[in-house]
Parts: sequence; C-alpha cells; structure tokens
Amino acid sequence: MKDAFGLPQSLLVLGGTSEIALATARRLIARRTRTVWLAGRPSPALEEAAGQLRGLGADVHTIAFDALDPASHEAVLGKVFAEGDIDMVLLAFGLLGDQARDEREPEAAVRVAQTNYTGGVSAGLVCARSLQSQGHGSLVVLSSVAGERARRANFIYGSSKAGLDAFAQGLGDALHGTGVHVMVVRPGFVRTRMTAGLPEAPLATTPEAVATAVELGLRRRAETVWVPGALRVVMAALRHLPRGVFRRLPV
Repeated sequence: MKDAFGLPQSLLVLGGTSEIALATARRLIARRTRTVWLAGRPSPALEEAAGQLRGLGADVHTIAFDALDPASHEAVLGKVFAEGDIDMVLLAFGLLGDQARDEREPEAAVRVAQTNYTGGVSAGLVCARSLQSQGHGSLVVLSSVAGERARRANFIYGSSKAGLDAFAQGLGDALHGTGVHVMVVRPGFVRTRMTAGLPEAPLATTPEAVATAVELGLRRRAETVWVPGALRVVMAALRHLPRGVFRRLPV
C-alpha cells in the first residue's frame, strides 16, 4: 500500500526500458518501493534494467508487453495484478518517430499514433480497471508539452500525445472518488536516447528531474505535473497565440 505521502510500495512500469521510467523507479526504490514489474518487449536492455534495479534492493520482475498488441493487454497485465496489489502504474512507453520520414510514409506515422495513443488507451483502461477493483492506486501517464499545441516540426508525435493527454485527463475524471488517482506528467525536451542528436529546446530537462517531479506530484496528489514547472506559463502563452503568429515562430 502507499504510505501517508502517496509513495508506492509496488510499481508497474509500462515501457520498462524508458530512461524516464527507470529514473523514476530508482528514486522510488530509494524512498519506499520494494516490488517492481518492468513490462516491455523482451530484450537484453529490459533484463539489464531489471538487474540494475535489483541491485538497489528491489524485487524486480519482467513481463513481455507490446503496446502495439492491444488484444494481449488484458491477459498480460492481468497476470501482474493477479500476483498482488499494484500501488502505482507508470505508463511510459512512446515513440518519437521521424517527422520528415513519417510524412512521406503514412504507415510509419500510423505506428507512432498506434503506439502513443491507441496503446496508451488500451493499457490505461486495463490498468485503471484493475486499480479500481483493488480500491486504490495511482496511474501516472507520461504525456508531453508537444501535445499542448501542434507544431510543424513534430505534429505527428504531438497529435498522438495530445490524444493521450486528453484521454488521461478524462480517465482521471471518470475515476474521481474511486480511490484511484490519475496524474498526467508533461515534460518538455528531455535529454534521453530518444532525443539524442536533436536540437535542444529551451528549458530542456533530464530523466532525473522528471523523476523528482513525479515523486513530488505523488506526494501532493497532483493531477497535472509540468517539467520544468516554468513550462506551464510558457505553454499557456503559446496556446493562445494567433495561428498566423504561432506558425512563424521557430518552434
């Protein structure tokens, strides 16, 4: 069960090799978390991540999970919840894609959308139902500031995150009062393998900073977390710029 500050004893990570998710897991293990499930495609990287967390003292399990196979989600995730209560689910899988290529190859664009949105809807609903059945828990969804307003540079990725963000907010409203807490995390540019080689955006951050914000959000039982916090003000301004002006910005 979660402690008085909202920190979980058990954690399920969907996207078990995500650098942000693993930074979050490390931080939570240092606080209280003792059981971790890493769900992802079987790979040496997944096993390496599990080994690193075991080295921190956690009881870590891996399970094969594919965001692009929604038909399997209920059975796969059901196995995890059948082993015992899960205090927190971290939905951390995602695909950035390549905007230029994805515009030329619609199938690649669809893969981004199906991973980030369709996969998130499926896994989110399955986990939400299980959390509600056990009567407690948090579902933390890694969204992105890219979903706040579509930009020419990454509107395929941004639109998929916009859909995921709206879904998670609605799910949080639907679960209000059930004992299940939904928290949407909106990082800006995060320095990870996924963004390596890309021009760094202003207010860039790190997986560790996102992990710190997640912990603070859990303690406060926040519904939305911006990382860094200054992005809340920046995006509020950008969101309301006239389209003609926004289109000319170097974003």
